[in-house]
Amino acid sequence: MSLSLNTLNPHEIEALSVEQLLDVVLMDSQAARACLTCSFQAEDIILLDFLHKRLPQLPVLFLETGYHFASTYEFRDRIAAEWGLHLVNVLPEKTVAQQEAERGLLYQSDPTACCQLRKVAPLMRALEPFDIWFTGLRREQSPTRANLKKIEQHRLPSGKTLLKVSPLADWTWAQVWEYTGARRLAYLPLYDAGYPSIGCEPCTALPADPGNARSGRWGGRKLECGIHTFSERGA
Repeated sequence: MSLSLNTLNPHEIEALSVEQLLDVVLMDSQAARACLTCSFQAEDIILLDFLHKRLPQLPVLFLETGYHFASTYEFRDRIAAEWGLHLVNVLPEKTVAQQEAERGLLYQSDPTACCQLRKVAPLMRALEPFDIWFTGLRREQSPTRANLKKIEQHRLPSGKTLLKVSPLADWTWAQVWEYTGARRLAYLPLYDAGYPSIGCEPCTALPADPGNARSGRWGGRKLECGIHTFSERGA
């Protein structure tokens, strides 16, 4: 008998492997529109590797803040071309030049507001057409993600509810690199420079706490841009 989200309890869902979880979600939601948010970090490349063979034209949403490392843009474009990705660059309402002319270097003075304008609000709008939202999030990434579930219902500001799916939630950093090496997957060159978590260039540094990969983000002032804390969790 095939598995179904309707018949599995939360414990059984958490016990599913990546392959099993994807098969269950996609079988149960054949008519649903799905997307993947992707910053092209190692976890996202792994999830792409699992998803691309199932959904080769899956929309891959990249938050084009205008502040990424040059190497991130180069890597994004190379992977998108090599894999034939359906890449969607999600843009803020204002360009970097427009925002800085009006509000200065907001990433310095008010990084939360900068993330809201350039990441959170654009993504919330971009997610509206979709029913399933795949992410490469892992619990081990940060204390703020420790309670992440593989399957969650997330309500957008508009009131629409999506199925948020994080198949790698229980993976360790060691597993990430074991899979990357075994599959010979490409990865962002900044990892070799010691960056375990990579975002916008002005807000990414080497980790202040070796035990917290995201402690190098936003000068240690916060751990999340707001994307994964902003959406209201449904029941």
